[in-house]
Amino acid sequence: MKILAQKTVKTHIISGFLGAGKTTLLQHLLQQKPEGEIWAILMNEFGQIGVDQQLLPQDSGYEVKELLGGCLCCAGQLPMQIALSRLIQEKQPDRLFIEPTGLGHPAQLLEQLTEPHWQSQIDMRALVTVVDGSRLHDEAFIQQDLFQDQLKAGQIVVVSHADSMNDADQQKLHHFKTDYLTSIQTWLLAEQGNIEISQLDVPHQGIQRKVVPLIQVQKQLPADAEFPVIKQLPYHYVETSNGYTVAGWKFSKRWKFDFYDLLDVLCEQKDWLRIKGIFNTNQGWMTFNFNPEDLNYKSGEESLDNRIEIIIQNTADSDHRDWESFETALLNCRIDQAEINQ
Repeated sequence: MKILAQKTVKTHIISGFLGAGKTTLLQHLLQQKPEGEIWAILMNEFGQIGVDQQLLPQDSGYEVKELLGGCLCCAGQLPMQIALSRLIQEKQPDRLFIEPTGLGHPAQLLEQLTEPHWQSQIDMRALVTVVDGSRLHDEAFIQQDLFQDQLKAGQIVVVSHADSMNDADQQKLHHFKTDYLTSIQTWLLAEQGNIEISQLDVPHQGIQRKVVPLIQVQKQLPADAEFPVIKQLPYHYVETSNGYTVAGWKFSKRWKFDFYDLLDVLCEQKDWLRIKGIFNTNQGWMTFNFNPEDLNYKSGEESLDNRIEIIIQNTADSDHRDWESFETALLNCRIDQAEINQ
């Protein structure tokens, strides 16, 4: 008897802070289910009494499973693993939506579900983060670590309550789009969750960061030598995603730089989309946040290290970018006498 291979289930993680509008979005998406398909929903409530499940369709063709208590995003959540496996095996859905609690960290859940164990069962789609557009002007709200973690995890961001956004909200949204240029593929404005499933039906793309020694150190290694495993500062890294490349450097916080020399080096750069950095300088700790419209720098809090990232758009010439000259210019701004590899 021929055994048919099990189909992989298109799987969407719908994350977002408390009250962002995840369930409203999910309700709208579920209305788009083609006749004859089975769609499944795995929901997670942090408390012991589930409410959201009662707001979703109870009709034939929908399978809803709710996990109560705790957070399915946290590593080692065996109940989530069991519930998800049973849901897929028993119901064999055509599409699956996973809605973590608003207190969850979706990056951890995504990491679990992209492990080899799940690849024969799950066809992971781009992670969706829902944010309340009408609260973007609230600095205390958007500066919360959990809000930031959820936004960073998203590859598609659905901005809910778009019809209630004021000018300050719109301005903050513009800044977010610039800040997350390389990680977030798409921003969608939604009123009452009116997003089409086709807009979210995008494959998940993992971002690989290649962490390597400083370019100066690389040049000292034999041509056929493997790069050493980087376990401490300083180091250089490169990551590519969505048609952009991020080149970054991290140095020890003990290294000190001449502020004006550093500012000159940054201002001399060309063909970049974003420069962000924080440095220990002879003028104190300084942050740099450059975009083509605004070269902003100001005093900042002490950081764990000196760091800088430059974002460029990938072109035929981007592979030949002279990062060595930039690194050399950065290191020439140092005013302390520490050895490079200290």
